[in-house]
Amino acid sequence: MVEWLSGQGYQPQKIRGADHWYLSPFKNENEASFKVNKNKNVWYDHGLGKGGQLVDFVMEMYHCNTSEALQKITPFHQQNMIVKPTNQSPENTIKNAPAEDENRIIITGTKQPIEDSSLCRYAAKRKIGKDILNEWCSEISFSLNRKEYKAIGFKNNAGGYELRNEHFKGSSSPKFISYTDNNAKSITVFEGFFDLLSYQSIHKNQPQELTNFLVLNSLAFFERSLLLMEKHERVKLYLDNDDAARKHTATAMKRSPKFEDGSKLYKGYKDLNEWVTQSIEQKQSLGMRRHL
Repeated sequence: MVEWLSGQGYQPQKIRGADHWYLSPFKNENEASFKVNKNKNVWYDHGLGKGGQLVDFVMEMYHCNTSEALQKITPFHQQNMIVKPTNQSPENTIKNAPAEDENRIIITGTKQPIEDSSLCRYAAKRKIGKDILNEWCSEISFSLNRKEYKAIGFKNNAGGYELRNEHFKGSSSPKFISYTDNNAKSITVFEGFFDLLSYQSIHKNQPQELTNFLVLNSLAFFERSLLLMEKHERVKLYLDNDDAARKHTATAMKRSPKFEDGSKLYKGYKDLNEWVTQSIEQKQSLGMRRHL
């Protein structure tokens, strides 16, 4: 948010710790009432009574929908991603990191294809082949609390990453949706990126209908993405099998006949990836018993 506002010509009137105070971009005023918390990367306009993340600000500022806001944000983040120079060692990067960066994830490197053996084993455990894994993901090095880690990284449209390994689940800032535009009339929506990878695995050797893809990366983005979904003629939802996701699915289906519930495919399982994983394991176990 702070970098975005600076690029748009807005400078803080005062700074108190992580809080940056600006004259409101939405109205004329003499005393700053627009606050951005740099650590949390959120804003709140006290006069307007509204707040949120960067995408919410762009939508409010330019009176546009999520898709249009995304188009404005993406080029900026592509130029301003927090990625350390490749000629700087991870040890120096972490040693010289500001104290305020210690408790947040800092991306220190990206690699394609994914070569780390532990990450490949983790993907295989979740029944994702290397070809699909490397088509959609990268090997990410990141620091957290002055320690260096590696994870499978799935990029969102604002430049952040969803990060997963055997022992870690998190995301780098900014948190946002991942939308793939294939110029299709339909869209397939997932809650998490491993469900997308599982979907790709299922359809790997099958004729596949042309569709756009949306990974929410958090159910919190569902309502904000409704306008983007509804631009399509058909919306297939593959959300988790829990109360929160089922509620969103039911609401969407009442809202428009465009929405379809794809979670019936994996009824009784947490999500699509769990269904695929356990189905393959059961088939492998059955095959082994037949040969005994």
